[in-house]
Amino acid sequence: MKDSSFTKLVEVMAQLRSPQGCPWDREQTHASLKPYMLEEAYESLEAIDAENDVELCAELGDVLLQVVFHAQIARERESFDIDAVCQAIVDKLVRRHPHVFGDLEVDDADTVVVNWERIKRDERAGAAQAATSTLDGVPLPLPALLRAQRIQDKASRVGFDWQHIADPLDKVSEEFEELRRAWATEDPAARRAETDSVGAGPDTVEEFGDLLFALVNVGRFLKVSSEDALRLAGDKFERRFRALEERFRGSDRELEEVGLEEMDAVWEEIKKTEG
Repeated sequence: MKDSSFTKLVEVMAQLRSPQGCPWDREQTHASLKPYMLEEAYESLEAIDAENDVELCAELGDVLLQVVFHAQIARERESFDIDAVCQAIVDKLVRRHPHVFGDLEVDDADTVVVNWERIKRDERAGAAQAATSTLDGVPLPLPALLRAQRIQDKASRVGFDWQHIADPLDKVSEEFEELRRAWATEDPAARRAETDSVGAGPDTVEEFGDLLFALVNVGRFLKVSSEDALRLAGDKFERRFRALEERFRGSDRELEEVGLEEMDAVWEEIKKTEG
């Protein structure tokens, strides 16, 4: 990226926030911009999944805009500016890569990750002058699957982990059976006879969460992002369901007019056409 382009972006943002700028931009705060930061990040992920470099370039620009926007707001409060943001991340990268910018020797990427976490803990301990946890630094607002994976990753780096994938797979089976047992104890009289459906009680909710957490652990052993895997599964279901709708719509029928058995048959046909 050319320095002049970045400088121009900072200047444009300052003008938008000026008294002669845009009323909408002037009204924004750190809090009001939170949804846009999240949205732009997810749109970047969508471009990555699509392997669309043109779209990714545009979406990364939108992410960068959010960074510059927040920095401009902070500058107006005389808190920090974009230079401080850049300097902070440069300092952090140098500090956390002593094997590149210092004399520390590492054997592989796993060692780099372990060392990175140790440096982070030391930084937090130095700043707080208090005991810190290995799990510090995992943001609460993260999507639940991603947060579960990050928590498990951090615990793993201090040796609290299974040794073989068979163990977390067995844990999934164990948690599934515990969910069955919790569900079996729910009040059967409250269930709708035709669907066996009822609002889950606290024990069932807890066991369902434990099952999800165990599945995330399996994904971690498989080097699979649970968040990405579930998103892809959702995309696949949506694609097939839309095809199902179109199939019946072509014969002037809506799904509400079709029985489940017929829908299942067409669903299987759609799956076969996808290969």
